[in-house]
Amino acid sequence: MFGNAEAYERFMGRWSRLVAPKFVDFALPRNEGRVLDVGSGTGALAFAVAGMRTGARVVGIDPSTEYVGYANSRNPYADRVGFRVGDAQMLEFSNSSFDATLSLLVFNFIPDPAKALREVRRVTRPGGAISAAVWDYSAGMGMLRTFWNAAVAVDPAAGTRDEKHMPLCRTGELTKLWEKGGLKNIHEQPLDTETRFLSFPDYWDAFLLGQGPAGAYLVSLDRGKRQALRSELKRRLSVSEEDKPISLPARVWAVRGEIPESA
Repeated sequence: MFGNAEAYERFMGRWSRLVAPKFVDFALPRNEGRVLDVGSGTGALAFAVAGMRTGARVVGIDPSTEYVGYANSRNPYADRVGFRVGDAQMLEFSNSSFDATLSLLVFNFIPDPAKALREVRRVTRPGGAISAAVWDYSAGMGMLRTFWNAAVAVDPAAGTRDEKHMPLCRTGELTKLWEKGGLKNIHEQPLDTETRFLSFPDYWDAFLLGQGPAGAYLVSLDRGKRQALRSELKRRLSVSEEDKPISLPARVWAVRGEIPESA
């Protein structure tokens, strides 16, 4: 029933859960009241907020009906957390409905992030904070950086699909967006964690699920190119035995800004 959601959990959701508590500490220093989670996916951030900030009530929105259903079916905080289908660029909430808004690993995928930020600002009360975090695709997200470096080495044409070209994933880019959005007291910083794989197949097989730009690229390859990429990844990861664990660094860039009280 939740095939794509379960595939996402295997590919990236497990790492979202590692980052989420760090992001909550960064974005919500206080026990905020009503919190909006933009791009809530399979629920990692909303559940972290509910577990760490027991006074918070969370509404998660996501454009995927399947992800929303998956999150609701596994919700341990149903009295304080709910998920619904929604578009960050056209929020169906009244002005100043929330005390704070958060978004984890989503803003760089929104077609018009400036429009989404305007909408988020509209539904967040004056004085409230808006925070977002995205993977550092250009350098700090080792799982993906290693994949794309290997892919380009094997297939130079893969360079145009490399996620390092995605918007908002480099230092300062979220801050610029927040400044243009009229927020104040803006603070940006990296949040670091580690992705630990049980084995090389645990790393490789997650890409075969076709999730995200990297997974979509991999499943588009013919058997020969796929095998060449697998061999190049093993070389770059210094894999001598496939059943040995692998650890890679992972970094997100996180930004927090406040809506002026006069807004």
